[in-house]
Amino acid sequence: MSTLVPPAAVPAGVRPAAGYAGDVSPETAHAWWQAGDAVLVDVRSDAEREWVGFVPGAVAVTWKQWPGMAMNPAFDQELRAAVPPGKKAVLFCRSGVRSMNAARRATELGLEAYNILEGFEGDADAQGHRGHKGGWRLRGLPWRQN
Repeated sequence: MSTLVPPAAVPAGVRPAAGYAGDVSPETAHAWWQAGDAVLVDVRSDAEREWVGFVPGAVAVTWKQWPGMAMNPAFDQELRAAVPPGKKAVLFCRSGVRSMNAARRATELGLEAYNILEGFEGDADAQGHRGHKGGWRLRGLPWRQN
């Protein structure tokens, strides 16, 4: 008779993911951040934060910079400086795609990294507009616009 080994315990509210600790809802990320268990990392470009909005207190560590969406050569260094040992990194972008890649890289750097589902603006609706189908803003979490 073989003994089954249970899968590693996954914290409540976390959806398992390949290459990083998991995906979490904006609400879960916010709760961890407010409790002091996580650093909220905005991986969007400077232009997105300036024109679309930002989360006060989130750490800006750009994954790819506009225009041209070139990789940020200082990403590793900036992320390591932003997330102290023992803290989770919860990362978001516009819709939750770039932040998955950033979470994978953060994991390679030795961090406990999570992607925030839906991102800041959520998915595009039938008209191609964001902000109506999920996302940090739609969920009523704190944000500002310049």
